[in-house]
Amino acid sequence: MRINVGVLFADVRGFTSLAEQRDPDETLALLNRFYEASIDVLCRHAIIDKLVGDQVMALYLPQLLGPDAAHHMVADARDLLAAAPAELDVGVGLDHGIAFVGNVGSGVVKDFTAIGDVVNTAARLQAAADSGEILLSRRVHELAEEDLSMAESRVLTLKGKSEPEHVVALSTNR
Repeated sequence: MRINVGVLFADVRGFTSLAEQRDPDETLALLNRFYEASIDVLCRHAIIDKLVGDQVMALYLPQLLGPDAAHHMVADARDLLAAAPAELDVGVGLDHGIAFVGNVGSGVVKDFTAIGDVVNTAARLQAAADSGEILLSRRVHELAEEDLSMAESRVLTLKGKSEPEHVVALSTNR
């Protein structure tokens, strides 16, 4: 079904290099600590859609989890950066808009997820975010209605997007 949805992507920066330098058991323990922090923070207001490699994707569904999705997205992104293991550098991307939300796949292999430009934009924003940074689309910024006076406005060219994206960058002091 097509619905309004907020999408959060968070990704560990430099994870391939980190994994190359550590024992696999140590790497797994560190990644599980990141996932634990993600679950603790994000499940307050969102559904975790995926844990993939060193990345988490969360869906904010106002119809299911209540209003104020954009506000919760920004607060949860800040809380996630604060809760992530100190040894990890994390970047976050946020977008809000219309997507197909439901089951995709075929036969016995199906997955509940969101599909649409909003998902792709959130993923591209996350990829563009520096360590300790949250990149919000203009849509999230307008919906969040928060004092973001300390934020930096940017215009980014995102991979695969036909138009530049106006974003707001929030940095954390970790």
